Amino acid sequence: MGVRAESRERTIAAVKRLGRAQLAEVGAPGLSLRAIARDLGMVSSAVYRYFPSRDALLTALIIDAYDDLGQTAEAADRILDRGEPMRRLLAIASAVRTWALAHPNEYALIFGSPVPGYQAPQDTIAPASRVPLLLLDVLQSIDVRIPQSRAFSPQAQAAIAPLRRDFAPGLDPTMLSLGYALWEFIVGAVSMEAFGHQRNTIEPSAREVFFAEQVRSLAALLLQAD
Repeated sequence: MGVRAESRERTIAAVKRLGRAQLAEVGAPGLSLRAIARDLGMVSSAVYRYFPSRDALLTALIIDAYDDLGQTAEAADRILDRGEPMRRLLAIASAVRTWALAHPNEYALIFGSPVPGYQAPQDTIAPASRVPLLLLDVLQSIDVRIPQSRAFSPQAQAAIAPLRRDFAPGLDPTMLSLGYALWEFIVGAVSMEAFGHQRNTIEPSAREVFFAEQVRSLAALLLQAD
């Protein structure tokens, strides 16, 4: 990498670093390229050479957050045997929770309230899919089919038709629906804790254990476990 390219990479990293600091101070809606330029000692027009708009910087921060979360979950899953689906599901869920609590501002950016006026571009889809696809990989490693007595209704199965068509055409639709429900639960439960909604309801010292037991109980529906 040449000197100019290295200088550009350093500046981009500095802009992102200050952007993340702004997330902690004023939240995503208050993100300001002008303020970042001022902090860097640059004229405001200079920073726009790296990020042409606030939304461009916001997208870069969102992609970084999703990728960091994805890498964390993938690393937790990688050390486990593919033949241990329960341990894999628990490890992935725990990794999401641990990352969220360690990176509350980035978690709020990707799973909190939408930023007014911001429309996420296609570039965010692949990074956002990393953890769900990891969960899907676990489901596809399980050689079971849901009994007819527990199958979701045809209407419910039709609701996930796009998900099944694009990502898991061979997976039992009820299994896929339950897997999607597990992902929604993980995000919801982690958000309750990360955003402070468990105060006066769940003892702080027991939240990790409580979360793991919740995930274990829901995962048992997928694994046909007792």
